[in-house]
Amino acid sequence: MPVDRPDALPAARRPHRLSGGLPGLLTPGATRDPYRLRLYRLLRTDYPLGYDPALGAWLLSRYADVALALTDPRFTGYPHDGAPRGRAPVPLGLCRGSLVCGPLTVPWSTAAPAVERTAYVLARRIAGRDRADLVADFCRWLPAGAAAAATGLAHPDLSTLPRGARHRRAPGGAGDCTGTTALREHALASFLANMLDDPDLLAAATAGEAGGGADGAGSGSLLGRAWAETLRRDPPVQIVLRRTRTEVAVSGGTLPADAPVACLIGAAGRDPARFAAPDRFDPLRSDADPLLIGPAGCPAALLGRLEAEHGLRALLTAMPGIRWADGFRPVAGGLLTRGPRALLVRPS
Repeated sequence: MPVDRPDALPAARRPHRLSGGLPGLLTPGATRDPYRLRLYRLLRTDYPLGYDPALGAWLLSRYADVALALTDPRFTGYPHDGAPRGRAPVPLGLCRGSLVCGPLTVPWSTAAPAVERTAYVLARRIAGRDRADLVADFCRWLPAGAAAAATGLAHPDLSTLPRGARHRRAPGGAGDCTGTTALREHALASFLANMLDDPDLLAAATAGEAGGGADGAGSGSLLGRAWAETLRRDPPVQIVLRRTRTEVAVSGGTLPADAPVACLIGAAGRDPARFAAPDRFDPLRSDADPLLIGPAGCPAALLGRLEAEHGLRALLTAMPGIRWADGFRPVAGGLLTRGPRALLVRPS
């Protein structure tokens, strides 16, 4: 059932090296695909601690070190992300780390049906086509409709949502978390790519699934586990910045006090010292870790999961024979944030 798409490919180029041999994180090849370039693997194995002058930060790539930086009170937010101090997980996954991040301004009984309706409207628009791009025609619109629902609009009218709506912030309450939707677009596209890659997993996840429920429960369902596995294997946010408050010992040495630190989430999520077969997309893995998903109560994280689950169901209901377009394979791009550039499908 699980699909194994290893990040190391025979044609991979060697990454550019800085002084001392450290691979440069912001080189052109790395910004396109750090997995294919073997950059993350090289950092984990040979350079668990190093300073990248182009990024202006120390790099942490091993899971144990990244987990320490995300949870230890000796680290704090950087530069102005409003990250909580102390042992609570910092902004991660789909959370933007707003100081005013709070619960949804509408109950799940309103938000969940609005997300579901939006997903079905979008899916029906695509169903009659010979070919469609789910990134342009679905993933960019569903989070915008969900953001409108999160601000109290029970029946968002997609025709009134401009293309720029996905980059706006709705005022007050959860708006800072839910109003800017680009990260949720990336995450939704990665989730759909992983599911469409495996017809057996797709069938197992949808046959008999009852949904998340109005209270946001259901994260233990196969779809919920597939969503969490997507955030581990293909995180939309690849780098989280932190700052040390004092000297901190990590793999490979000691971080100085008051130093910017780049936590490489994309590398940590595929650390073989923490995850078995880390390149494999496996929702049933026994070593799943909630740390890489983000704060459990973040409105953006909750809406993101709703969009993934309702979005997939809507697509399969409207297009039960949906499959990749002939010759198409999804390709992700980006380093700071990452997701598939296109998802070309044949709706029937």
